[in-house]
Amino acid sequence: MKIKILSVLSILWIMDDLTAQISYPVTTRQDIVENYHGTQVADPYRWLEDDNSEATKEWVKAQNKVTFDYLEKIPFRNKVRERLEKLWNYPKYSAPAREGDFYYFYKNDGLQNQSVLYRQKGLDGEPEVFLDPNKLSSEGTAALGGVSFSKNSKYCVYTISKAGSDWSEAFVMDVASKTLLKDKLDWLKFSSLSWIGEDGFYYSRYPEPDEKNKLSGQNKFHMVYYHKVGTSQADDIHIFSDEANPLHYHFATVTEDQQYLIVGKSKGTSGVALMARKISDGLDAPLRLIFSGYDYEATVIESDGDRLLVQTNKGAPNYKVVGISYANALEMNWTTIIPEQKEVLESVSTSGGYLFCNYLKDASSLVVQYDIKGKKIRDIQLPGIGSAGGFSGKKEDKELFYSFTSFTNPADIFRYQSESGESTLFRSSEVKFNPQDYTTEQVFFTSKDGTKVPMFLSYKKGIKRDGNNPVLLYGYGGFNISLTPAFSISNQFFMEQGGIYVSVNLRGGNEYGETWHKAGMLEKKQNVFDDFIAAAEYLIKEKYTQPSKLAIRGGSNGGLLVGACMTQRPELFKVALPAVGVMDMLRYQKFTVGFGWVVEYGSSDNAKDFPYIYKYSPLHNLKPGTAYPATMVTTADHDDRVVPAHSFKFAARLQECHNGENPVLIRVDVDAGHGAGKPTSKTIDEAADIWSFVMWNLGMKFME
Repeated sequence: MKIKILSVLSILWIMDDLTAQISYPVTTRQDIVENYHGTQVADPYRWLEDDNSEATKEWVKAQNKVTFDYLEKIPFRNKVRERLEKLWNYPKYSAPAREGDFYYFYKNDGLQNQSVLYRQKGLDGEPEVFLDPNKLSSEGTAALGGVSFSKNSKYCVYTISKAGSDWSEAFVMDVASKTLLKDKLDWLKFSSLSWIGEDGFYYSRYPEPDEKNKLSGQNKFHMVYYHKVGTSQADDIHIFSDEANPLHYHFATVTEDQQYLIVGKSKGTSGVALMARKISDGLDAPLRLIFSGYDYEATVIESDGDRLLVQTNKGAPNYKVVGISYANALEMNWTTIIPEQKEVLESVSTSGGYLFCNYLKDASSLVVQYDIKGKKIRDIQLPGIGSAGGFSGKKEDKELFYSFTSFTNPADIFRYQSESGESTLFRSSEVKFNPQDYTTEQVFFTSKDGTKVPMFLSYKKGIKRDGNNPVLLYGYGGFNISLTPAFSISNQFFMEQGGIYVSVNLRGGNEYGETWHKAGMLEKKQNVFDDFIAAAEYLIKEKYTQPSKLAIRGGSNGGLLVGACMTQRPELFKVALPAVGVMDMLRYQKFTVGFGWVVEYGSSDNAKDFPYIYKYSPLHNLKPGTAYPATMVTTADHDDRVVPAHSFKFAARLQECHNGENPVLIRVDVDAGHGAGKPTSKTIDEAADIWSFVMWNLGMKFME
């Protein structure tokens, strides 16, 4: 690589000039104070919660102008975008899946805004476009969501979401002719699509919302319906809802053998109760409770005669597979199919009459094949340390396809023969860099309370541990979600520029099962922040970097992570990137589906929960006169998962409190949401702005 170098004096002069030119918009303060269990809490920027008000819209415009004026002055910003676009421009494929006589797969030619769903007859057939969401919006903001085929592949139902919203519409297509039927379903959200034969399918929806508040209003009364092909949504049959608990989630699935309907109930993002009924009993037959309470997880894998195979952590923090009798589902009658292991059982899938168990060994995939009775067949030999996905197919399939990826290698697709265990490379990615130039190491550090925590460090071979490396530290730490090795073109760019990308497996996730999850939730949430801070301190102590070279990043719950850590230890980090974060922990439950996170965080409505939530809530722990890291808050106007008001209020308060030379900005994307379905063009634009901001504030030089 050639390096274009600006003199040190020039760089310092431009940096000082950029910061000196920032004049933050004046944000109106209102005299709003709320009493939380005897504690008076000011909320002067509550007016920013109204995403429809002209005042909020003008504030967003003013903030974006300041942000983009700053970004446009970074001398290598255009070069960063050009390089990212070049790296991004390679074909990307999903693993194929068989439906009837066709294999279906997603492909993005490189820079298409949305991936296209293709099909081909047999593995040697000529691919043809089946569904192309790029034709639904000139800006590429219409995204294809779930796709589900009827039992004999006569029909498929698919969902479309627009501008990043969680709301979606469903359409039904005749598979042979690729002709749309008249069926159209509205107001789906968090819905599975599960067929009974060729006649119809189950789905979940909410009542039609008020147009003004559809992106921020609290969602209530999640309902399960049955839709018969060829009829109006108005004629759909109501299957289940819970009027007594309007904030609960409900979903429906049908077992592959078409024997059972499973209806799940959940208070939030963890814990479930399951009900079932035999399909043969009809749509009006009562549902039978098979897994009670909301304290544990349970997922029906498949049915095996008169019993259901269920993955659960009840009595097994690392999960196990049990057989539950439909006729007598009491726990005392459960049979253990696959007992709990030392490694956490992340997921179970089926194909060819086998069970494929994806375990995590120190946050890396370990896949084991069992027969339906729980007899171990073999360990599947994976290419190395990384993440494997797929391992699913139909009962009659003799082969399946899976993907494997790592931090420095894009996903390769493998073909697996279920009987012999033979695994062969089916398709590899043709990237525009040499993966062999990069490496990943896993290290373990000690957190504040003595807990050993793992993290992965990925970088270009040959770096020196002299304390001068730019580092991006990424984490999530919540909702039972595991951070496993995964390739990112965006992160690859940072490594190419000499940076070290670090992913840390914080408590609150599922890397070590439910025990690990519970150690980072509710009143123990501070453990997550302590882990992240300890990771930063380890990287500094071991001379990978220093505070002036350290950036932190996280999104959603990870945005909360960044917000909490930058307010608790502002001197430890040079750059902070909180994305679509949950920043107002006292009011998050009042918007869209935020109530579903109470099981994870607790609620300010509860006198017992309020003290610990208030103690770390990012918005409420910004202190006047403090020098905060260079910060770029990112959010989007159509984020109806974590509403942008969180970021708006945090940015306003941050600008009010900040006393230092670092820029503290907010970048608000338009026609975009929480992240899913974002067009490639917007994704590259955002990545270019983020890396330009990071590199500039870490004092990095752009290398061509």
